[in-house]
Amino acid sequence: MIRRGKVFKYGDNIDTDVIIPARYLNTSDPMELAKHCMEDIDVDFYKKVNKNDIIVGGKNFGCGSSREHAPISIKATGTSCVIAKSFARIFYRNSFNIGLPILECEEASTKIDNGDEIEVDFDTGEIKNITKEETYKAEPLPEFMQKIIEKGGLVEYIKG
Repeated sequence: MIRRGKVFKYGDNIDTDVIIPARYLNTSDPMELAKHCMEDIDVDFYKKVNKNDIIVGGKNFGCGSSREHAPISIKATGTSCVIAKSFARIFYRNSFNIGLPILECEEASTKIDNGDEIEVDFDTGEIKNITKEETYKAEPLPEFMQKIIEKGGLVEYIKG
């Protein structure tokens, strides 16, 4: 599974309230959540993001509450994956539960800049920075996790 897109880069400790502000948690509609994704730190994110674009964060991406609204809102924007130095564990789990691929890669998180075009190969863990002509290496996603993502999340995967 390969994804290619433009990068939206954010810093360390991007918490779930930044990803989807609590004032919008009165809905569970993914498309409504997408309209407000990242708006407190990037007011035009929803207007700028295109299908398959990629979010790159720093340390502890997705910290804060345990709600699934955060990865749901990211996925609903069309964002194809999130790369970070590290993820809050509950965000990590929730992302795979809803079918949002994420990768931990400190080098990619450090060297990739906002606006770079990158390509991610989940089979090999290879992250190619097309803009800078550099390659970084993350742990590849295990086959069973890729199947969960391809099915759209854990519930769909279990349904078969």
